[in-house]
Amino acid sequence: MSRIMRAAWGSLAVSLVALGLKLAAWWVTGSVALYSDALETIINVVAAVAALLALRVSARPADPGHPYGHQKAEYFSAVLEGMMVIGAAAAILHEVYGAWAHPAVPDAPLLGMAINGAATVLNAAWAAYLLRAGRAWRSPAILASGRHVLTDVWTSAGVLVGFALVPLTGWAWLDPALAGLVAVNIVWTGVSMVRDSVGALMDRALDPAMLAAVRRVIAEGAEGALEAHDLRTRASGDVSFVEFHLVVPAAMTVGEAHAICDRLEDALRAEIGEAVITIHLEPEGQAQRRGVPVL
Repeated sequence: MSRIMRAAWGSLAVSLVALGLKLAAWWVTGSVALYSDALETIINVVAAVAALLALRVSARPADPGHPYGHQKAEYFSAVLEGMMVIGAAAAILHEVYGAWAHPAVPDAPLLGMAINGAATVLNAAWAAYLLRAGRAWRSPAILASGRHVLTDVWTSAGVLVGFALVPLTGWAWLDPALAGLVAVNIVWTGVSMVRDSVGALMDRALDPAMLAAVRRVIAEGAEGALEAHDLRTRASGDVSFVEFHLVVPAAMTVGEAHAICDRLEDALRAEIGEAVITIHLEPEGQAQRRGVPVL
């Protein structure tokens, strides 16, 4: 089992434990804020299952029908997760409307806070791991899961702060008001997740830092060539796609030009990881003098 799949299974296990704790906290208190927190965690469970399915599909090798692989399945999972986050916020706002009309001080606040706090600590540790791993492995599904779990952490932290104030102040309206603020924050996170994933599905270029690294490697590693131009990049899951035209002296042999291409491909993969690299060779007369100069 790959490390990404182990992380996905871990997400499912952690979300199930957190859900059980948060449902227990809601059951002993009757708080609409804790109910909204538990509802958001139910979405974590569903999203973890969706991520597992997407990762299984994305791990399939390229085939005649999908010659570029199946990595984009992860982006569909991330879009689905973002939509689920927005749906959870809508459900929370529905509960807020009813609780605002009939506010009530929750029961057993200290016990509810302790149970919910345990789930929050568990989620915080797991979110930190997923975010770090998702960036290191360049996995959109794992990164989206980490962001989603982090949203759950902020939700729970806000709920706990407001929940502690209700019995201290007697302001029962704080419970639904806090749940409403949490819902707004969840909507923002969900929209951001969908926007990022749709951008990747639309073949957005590599991020500026990685694109700068690609240009640097080409400039420093193409000794013998004259210029590189028409550079195009995109990402699909953890695989980068890099295409460019490489101008070489007209008198250079095919073997010499091919050696430069091999050297560039090795250098690029060493810099940016797994990549599909396409280099179109052109004779000297095709130089555009506006691409990447070879140092």
